[in-house]
Amino acid sequence: MTSEHSGKSNHSIAHYAALKTAVANGEEARIKELLTNQTMQPLEKGYLLDLARLGNNRNIISLLEAVPERED
Repeated sequence: MTSEHSGKSNHSIAHYAALKTAVANGEEARIKELLTNQTMQPLEKGYLLDLARLGNNRNIISLLEAVPERED
């Protein structure tokens, strides 16, 4: 693993953690900011959708449902 790849991986992990926290806290504005021009793996998206459904926030669920999925 190169340091460039490692940096990208760390950024992705930090980004996902921030997104997960924002979903858990119901922070719609922060979620919109974090989702700008983003795609997600189906497993990540599914987890965040489950988390959003626990909070029963339709706006957040809709934001997450609109994110395109990617296969890595």
